[in-house]
Amino acid sequence: MAVYTLPELPYDYAALEPVINPQIVELHHDKHHAAYVKGANDTLEQLAEARDKESWGSINGLEKNLAFHLSGHILHSIYWHNMTGDGGGEPLAADGVGELADAITESFGSFAAFKAQLTKASATTQGSGWGVLAYEPLSGRLIVEQVYDHQGNVGQGSTPILVFDAWEHAFYLQYKNQKVDFIDAMWAVVNWQDVARRYAAAKERGDSLLLAP
Repeated sequence: MAVYTLPELPYDYAALEPVINPQIVELHHDKHHAAYVKGANDTLEQLAEARDKESWGSINGLEKNLAFHLSGHILHSIYWHNMTGDGGGEPLAADGVGELADAITESFGSFAAFKAQLTKASATTQGSGWGVLAYEPLSGRLIVEQVYDHQGNVGQGSTPILVFDAWEHAFYLQYKNQKVDFIDAMWAVVNWQDVARRYAAAKERGDSLLLAP
């Protein structure tokens, strides 16, 4: 039985136009995200077989595959809900997301400074990767992480709350090789209500990272 399943989109394929066209949304969700779900489930089965046979010759590759596919599934599951056709702007207290707005200002100095950092982190990923706004539980602050592939270069224990997909399959059919243009356009569809809910949930369970018994 499959452990992971492909989540349904919270909107139709055309909901994010003109920032992301329907063809990209359909291919990205139905093909690319689905492949990460299948990859994670297949790797779990292969690991179970390795345990049953006590055959560990491929353990390094299997562990890397699990991290790659599982992280891809998790980040994409966040990505779809981080966007809405009615989004954009910046988080404001008047919209009920004042706690998130305050945290961004406290952690980065201003919304403009945060936006610049996440934009640069996303647009300058080497090859494939993500720009991520994450809650870091040890400091209780927000940080920006530049994620290579789906799983590299991250602080252990941090919780992603806003993710920008900088893989070419997220934008190439529409933006060609202009990754910067795509990232700039992404700010127009950010769902701050979703980001704020994720921030509140991450803070609530933030002390679950135990560094000592």
